Amino acid sequence: MQYIDNIIFVLILGFAGWFFSKNVKKLIRNIKLGKPLNRFDRPADRWNTMFRVALGQGKMGVRPIPAILHGFVYVGFLLINIEVMEILIDGIFGTHRVLSFLGGFYTGMIGFFEFLAFMVLVSCIIFLIRRNIVKVKRFLNPEMKGWPKSDANYILYMEVAFMVALLMMNGADAALQKLGAEGYTQTGSFLMSGWLTEPLLSGLSESTLIIIERVCWWFHIIGILFFLNYLYYSKHLHIILAFPNTYFSKLEPKGEFNNLQSVTNEVKLMMDPNADPFAAPAEGTEMADPGTFGAKDIFDLNQVQLLNAYTCTECGRCTSECPANITGKKLSPRKIMMDTRDRLEDVSKIIDEKGKWEDDGKKLVHDYISAEELWACTTCNACTQACPVNIDPLSIIVDLRRYLVMEESAAPQELNLMMANIENNSAPWQFNQQDRLNWAKD
Repeated sequence: MQYIDNIIFVLILGFAGWFFSKNVKKLIRNIKLGKPLNRFDRPADRWNTMFRVALGQGKMGVRPIPAILHGFVYVGFLLINIEVMEILIDGIFGTHRVLSFLGGFYTGMIGFFEFLAFMVLVSCIIFLIRRNIVKVKRFLNPEMKGWPKSDANYILYMEVAFMVALLMMNGADAALQKLGAEGYTQTGSFLMSGWLTEPLLSGLSESTLIIIERVCWWFHIIGILFFLNYLYYSKHLHIILAFPNTYFSKLEPKGEFNNLQSVTNEVKLMMDPNADPFAAPAEGTEMADPGTFGAKDIFDLNQVQLLNAYTCTECGRCTSECPANITGKKLSPRKIMMDTRDRLEDVSKIIDEKGKWEDDGKKLVHDYISAEELWACTTCNACTQACPVNIDPLSIIVDLRRYLVMEESAAPQELNLMMANIENNSAPWQFNQQDRLNWAKD
């Protein structure tokens, strides 16, 4: 019976690990629904980008106050996990503060973790105030109503609860040490809980303190395991995906557009004087499928674009910098990413239910993202510049617009006129080719 706690803990840990791995497999499967894209070139530049942007938070400093607060949450998340590792070892083997043999260094280390936990607590409370009381404008866009707003608040509530549990656990532990309770290794009071939570617990009986310490211990570790598995359903998936997303991000200049290979092949065919565009395929071969021009659904996007959709933090920096959105247009780059992810998840549910993809009669363009949104984009790249994890909404917008133009012939009248002028006059303006050099006569 003395090992029942350890058995329960191992079962919970095993279930959490299994469920997390199941969601990771689903995530990888969903991203692979997109077209392969070779982004393994220039590895040195890619590692540098990942360390600078994801690990070093290099693009957060544009807004200093949120950057500092997010920095505490980020560093706290990374380092407090060292104490979580100790809790996992204690839970599996039935030990208590297994690293306490480090003596004074251990006490100082836990004190530093507590300082980070306190700053995470303060930062999360400020974030809640910014979202729900101050109501920062970029958190009030239409796409942030409902689940996205609740999701952001749930995460902050959880982080506040975890940090309070950690400080209460350590405060009760220190109080039990002073009472000489059996099994509680002497480490001394800790930096933050020594004055924040330990005094609140003074005067309580040993049995009450043990209950508080154990409840907080279980709540903290089970809460973290729950949080780990909640990530897949949350915008906080960027905690994990920010690293691969920045590694595979675009290294070419932001204003450089890619050429569609299918269009390039057609142009080469037209320019080849020896080519016969009406020639039948050679015997034993089939006519190559040119595929879709542009993208109408997530299957036409590439895997990095789908990774972008899952990585979106919904912070709204892209939308707050978008000139189209600022001037009242319908376009919101954040919504483009959220709609792409929603479509991915809807496709994923069909695959899960039926074992394979079966067309549901919907597509990303029109059913999730409207043509009005797409044509409002000025292709200025402000959104990609503003994104703290190098997400590229513009690449999705351009691919969807390519589909509208080349597959549906659904470009706005202004663009149709320009393209007709280029075709007929070799210039975007509506005048005769013979008049093109009139401006130089004098």
